[in-house]
Parts: sequence; C-alpha cells; structure tokens
Amino acid sequence: MELEKLTIQEEEAMLSIWQLKGGFIKEILDNLKGEPVPYTTLASTIKNLVKKGYVTPVVYANAKRYEPVISAEEYKAKYMSSFVGDYFRNSYKEMVSFFVKEEKLSESELKEIMEMIKSGKS
Repeated sequence: MELEKLTIQEEEAMLSIWQLKGGFIKEILDNLKGEPVPYTTLASTIKNLVKKGYVTPVVYANAKRYEPVISAEEYKAKYMSSFVGDYFRNSYKEMVSFFVKEEKLSESELKEIMEMIKSGKS
C-alpha cells in the first residue's frame, strides 16, 4: 500500500500517537507539543490519518482508540529518502555538508556519525 505524505499537522499528531503507542483523542491532545490545538481540529486530523492508512481505530465501549499502522522508523526511512532526493539531489554527503555549513551539525556530532559508520561496517 502506497502511503501519502503527511501534512505538518498530521505529522505532529502521528508523533504524539507514536510516543503513546496509540491513544484516545484526549490522550493524544494532552501529549501534543507546541501551541494548543482544538479537540475538533485534532479529531479531524486523526480522521484524515485513518483515511490515509496511518492509524486504525479500535473501539472500546463507546470510544475509539487510535493505533499506529506504520512505525515512526518506517515513516522516517520512506520520507527521508524522498527528502534527500528532493532537496539534496540524492546525496547524503551534500545533506551533511549543508548542515555543517549552516552550523546545525558540530564537529563532535560529525565525529560521532563517523564512529557510527565505522562500527556499522565492522
């Protein structure tokens, strides 16, 4: 099944759902970071996530609990590749270089990444 890219609002809701490993709208709302979101807005966003196939409603008595269908790791893997392709011509080297130039990645973080690469190849 091909999943649609999420809007920023949908991604924020999914982050909350992933952190909670599923939840009722009120729980998801209470867990959201940043500006407060109206309950009805979140309910509408979650309805869109159901339509897009990211969450599934599980009925408990007269309430629905929303559980993730796709893991955060699966989503990151799928859309990071697309992001790198769209913005950095499919070059992870170019992406890292960008973050270094923008001072978003320190020398120590770069060394840590190099160690991760070396240990992953061993």
